Amino acid sequence: MRIIGLITYAALTVGVFVPASASAQEEYREPSQEVAAILDIPPPPAASISPDGNWAVFTTLQGMPSIADRAVPMARLAGVRVNTATNGPYDAKPYDRSSSYTGRGVEYRLVNLKTGAEQRVALTEAKLGPPMWAPDSSRFAFLYTTGKGIELWVADAASGKARALSGPSINVASSIASTSDGPCDWLADSRRIMCQFIPENRGPAPERGVPTGPSVQQTDGKKAPVWTFTNLLTDKYDEQLFDYYMTSQPMIVDVVSGKKTPFAKAGIYEGLKPSEDGQYYLSTRIVGPYSYLVPASRFPKQVEILSADGKVVKQLADVPINNAGPESMGWALAGARGHQWRPTSPAAVMYVEPLDQGNPAVSADYRDRVMVLEAPFDSAPREVMRTADRIVSASDDLDGTDLFAFADNGQQAMVKQFAWATRGEKVWLANAIQPTSQPTLLWSHNADDWYSDPGSPVTKAAQGGAVLRQNGDWIYLAGQGGSPDGDHPFLDRFNLKTQKSERLFATSGASYENVVAVLDDQAKRLITRYETSLDPANYILRDLAAKDSKPLTNLPRPEHALRYSSKQLVNYVRSDGVPLSGTLYLPPNYKKGNKVPAIVWAYPREYASKSGAGQVRGSPYTYSGRSNRVSSDYMLFLTQGYAVLANAAMPIVGGLKANDTYVEQLVANAQAAVDMLVDQGVTDRKTVGVAGHSYGAFMTANLLAHSDIFAAGYALSGAYNRTLTPFGFQRERRTYWQAPEVYQAMSPFMHVTDINEPILLFHGEIDSNTGTYPIQSQRFFHALKGVGATAKLEMLPYEDHAYAARESRLHVLAESFDWFDQYVKNAK
Repeated sequence: MRIIGLITYAALTVGVFVPASASAQEEYREPSQEVAAILDIPPPPAASISPDGNWAVFTTLQGMPSIADRAVPMARLAGVRVNTATNGPYDAKPYDRSSSYTGRGVEYRLVNLKTGAEQRVALTEAKLGPPMWAPDSSRFAFLYTTGKGIELWVADAASGKARALSGPSINVASSIASTSDGPCDWLADSRRIMCQFIPENRGPAPERGVPTGPSVQQTDGKKAPVWTFTNLLTDKYDEQLFDYYMTSQPMIVDVVSGKKTPFAKAGIYEGLKPSEDGQYYLSTRIVGPYSYLVPASRFPKQVEILSADGKVVKQLADVPINNAGPESMGWALAGARGHQWRPTSPAAVMYVEPLDQGNPAVSADYRDRVMVLEAPFDSAPREVMRTADRIVSASDDLDGTDLFAFADNGQQAMVKQFAWATRGEKVWLANAIQPTSQPTLLWSHNADDWYSDPGSPVTKAAQGGAVLRQNGDWIYLAGQGGSPDGDHPFLDRFNLKTQKSERLFATSGASYENVVAVLDDQAKRLITRYETSLDPANYILRDLAAKDSKPLTNLPRPEHALRYSSKQLVNYVRSDGVPLSGTLYLPPNYKKGNKVPAIVWAYPREYASKSGAGQVRGSPYTYSGRSNRVSSDYMLFLTQGYAVLANAAMPIVGGLKANDTYVEQLVANAQAAVDMLVDQGVTDRKTVGVAGHSYGAFMTANLLAHSDIFAAGYALSGAYNRTLTPFGFQRERRTYWQAPEVYQAMSPFMHVTDINEPILLFHGEIDSNTGTYPIQSQRFFHALKGVGATAKLEMLPYEDHAYAARESRLHVLAESFDWFDQYVKNAK
């Protein structure tokens, strides 16, 4: 350290020459004002519908944060990043059902869907979370993030008036440590809400002292093929911080009087949900010992049933630490998982037990079984059914902790099994009251077959969870409606007895219209989100019975929207006959016959069969006037005169051994895409660049290493050395030691001497994505520099896997434009 310091001092004082290839801290750059104006177009509002279908809240969302917003104090604890000033999330997650604690809203617009009357709820310097509706729809609670913490507020639906129920004392940290949907749950009376609070008199955060010894990890002789997680605990001090920020005191808040009553004991609660009858609570707490290898969601847990006064009635499970492989490859916790209230009175809990120790490599006739335990919880649990494959969440509408979708009477449960190897799924209807009865198979489908996807069951809010939106024997299925000319979202009704479906609604014409909510059990009224390639998304109230519609929002075309001369779905064929597709944009003022530089943007995906790989996914009719995230900023190359082939299909076919021919298939995909562009007269072969994010960045480096198809590339947040992810990645289930030749062949790091085209690398300094540690880009660049390749690496401060700050996104575009202008547009 002393030698480096002396060299640095000498360079500063006597003017030692520093070569251009050396590391340096540079100022943020900006592209043209035209590009900045497109990025600054605000996102469309988010919609939240009341349980009775009579109210809608449209939340105006914040645009891009600044780098100053990102530079707030933060602690990385067991896979969680905590804003230490607010005891909330550091990251502003996307606005969805899993982020009810995230403050991204600026203003609420409350609409009575029957009368059309409107109320606006605006708070000074507000950072508002999504509305949390009371069961009777009379009011909604929300979290209000301030500089000092997170407050609990409530708003009256009829008047729109909002008021605070607490100071900055809500603890959100334990919620973001798990897959739960937030720190609050309404009780059945709609007057009381339970939330996780920072314990009173908690005191200041622990300070790091002098170490008393090393941090030690030791194996126990058992296999633990976990992925390479990030932001993990590293020592005893981290454990102290984890306890400090995660521990909360559950409190029941009377929203009328404001009275707060402590409930149960303080702890790190992953979930605390009341039963349908209000007599019990299902509690899941994270407990020690902690691990330095896995995130908090995999820590040991205690699952208990509590009485209405907070006392333990029954311990359901003492869940051990989860050192299994990734769930996306068929692994599961070795013990009970997915505990969920059955929406009945008296109360009952359903959950899943593995029959193969949670290991997909174990030979077993049945992988999982569904169990039920009924109040007063003093008898043995009963088996409901068994499945040959792993049980996964039955509906896209359910939050991450729920596996079952229940019929509206609570007597039947929808259960979905999924085979990761073949992508096959089966959906069953099981009797949750009489476990001895045989379940009914509702449908069987292969997830790779996009065109015949039956859709996902539509649910509605219920105490303790969610139930199917149902009208007698009819339920409702919403899906994307894949077809050879793109997606056409739909709503079907499905008969549980006859297993026949009827289409109620589907997108028509040159538009894309997605079902957001079904407002009644007869599905007479819907809320949809409508957009075209030129018109931004707006919400529509549709009355299917009256065949009438009414706009609920009216966002005009932005003045500075991204322009292009044409947008079309293009189809072409790989050399082995696999059909491919992409969306081709031509730059403004393009004239047929002119050749312009082009960029190909893609993300490889694995498929079990060629038939599934060749199906078109996505729609040419979605709005293209703005970029809503960094992974679509490549579209702004249109402003620089480039043609853009967006989401070019890069299928890797072959099931569990698809990666045996990954490189060959990848090159064939890219060659077919460029051949199509050249054949259409859009570009010249020498002026095509390639780019991608994450696995697309990995693709970019591999294409430059194994082909001469592209003039140059740029890559965002990639992994380039698969030996650093030795226990699998994407859908690769084999470990490095089982298939070393595959890991070596797929790693561009191993083939760095073959990269003879310029490559520009970006990476967030605090990338938290599994498998894409920042060291991936740093070591790859080190190798590129060592062999004399033309390369540049830019590490972005305070950025995660996807870049958020306005300064970062503008800088990435400015640098990418310059790189491609030099090495693609003006390629020699």
